[in-house]
Amino acid sequence: MKILRHDSTDFAETTARLDRFAAPTPAVRQTVADILEQVIAGGNDALIALTEKFGGPTLTSDRLQVSAAALASASVDLATEKTLRLCHANVAEFARQSLRQNWTSRNAQGVLVGERFDAFQRVGIYVPGGTAPLVSTAIMTVTLAAVAGVPEIVVTTPAGADGQIHPALLFALKLAGATEVWRIGGAQAIAALAHGTSTLRPVQKIFGPGNAYVIEAKRQVFGKVSIDQLPGPSEILILADDTANPAWVAADLLAQAEHGHDSVIGLLTPSESLLTSVQHEIERQSATLSRQQYLLEVLQKNAFLVLVRDLDQGVELANRFSSEHLTLITRDADSLASRILTAGAIFLGNWSPVAGGDYLAGPSHTLPTGGAGKSFAGLTVDQFQRRTSIVSFDETSLRTSAPIIAAAALLEGLDAHAASATIRLHS
Repeated sequence: MKILRHDSTDFAETTARLDRFAAPTPAVRQTVADILEQVIAGGNDALIALTEKFGGPTLTSDRLQVSAAALASASVDLATEKTLRLCHANVAEFARQSLRQNWTSRNAQGVLVGERFDAFQRVGIYVPGGTAPLVSTAIMTVTLAAVAGVPEIVVTTPAGADGQIHPALLFALKLAGATEVWRIGGAQAIAALAHGTSTLRPVQKIFGPGNAYVIEAKRQVFGKVSIDQLPGPSEILILADDTANPAWVAADLLAQAEHGHDSVIGLLTPSESLLTSVQHEIERQSATLSRQQYLLEVLQKNAFLVLVRDLDQGVELANRFSSEHLTLITRDADSLASRILTAGAIFLGNWSPVAGGDYLAGPSHTLPTGGAGKSFAGLTVDQFQRRTSIVSFDETSLRTSAPIIAAAALLEGLDAHAASATIRLHS
């Protein structure tokens, strides 16, 4: 772990190096571009070949999609089902509260204007594979699409070595509202969602996290389809004073570190004693946890504890870092939260583990990473809605508006624009 102190001569330089911009390497860009070309040209045959090439199972064209019967009959034990249903219920209710609503009003000239929000008709959602079934990702993405009213929710996810989707993940996808599930992963899955194949019809918008190749594929298909964001490795930053419980702080940091794969964890505190205690707790707790290879990787490469001058400096650094998850454990956490403008999600107080947001609280855990929080928000249900503006003049409102329209158009030298409004008044 890196230990940084505000009174060191190179503090500004070393903290500046903590800022991230998630940019793909040239090799990743070229590999993804090649994959997209192969899928566009080869369709299902390319999906099958690429899946096997990158270590996946051997599939056939008729086994790329999970059958409707298999999806409908997906099941788990009662305890697992209860857990997933409780998580799903909170996420669905939060999404329902966040839906955008149609509205209309009249402007100063009496024109009826408004907005209409319609669900996308067909979306694609990528659920990563890995060492465990990511049921939480299924619930935190697919549920929002279903609540928004999307009629066709297409999920792609890598199959296991046996060519099957983990039963718990398949059940979570069914519970959340997936209408199609495909046994494909990687950049080739994004290519298929965007461009389609002979059996997989293209979608309008693609959602979901993934590895560097998946994220770069989303970047490259943007324009052909819409995308949600470019979420990368998990991050947590904790800003805490001496009211924080060091064991709990360490546990939160390790929880995100166990994702491995370039996850980033950090603590900002003006308390020397808290920094020291958290460091000791990380060492103690990490030795008891199962995912040692992931923890060690992150602790060696992407973990930092920073002694800041005061909480104001901590807020400044937190806004610069723009972390996916930011936990505030201070005497005035509510006040500090109002000054945080770039975090994906804010967790308040000793009693708010980030894992609570990962699974149960309600907001989607698909959040901006790599500094993208400066410009992007986390996944919300309204991203599954397409906005359309509505404009309706009547004769009275046009007579009031036409002189203004004509004057504005003539300022730009567009007399046809002006005439299209005024002609209606002289017919």
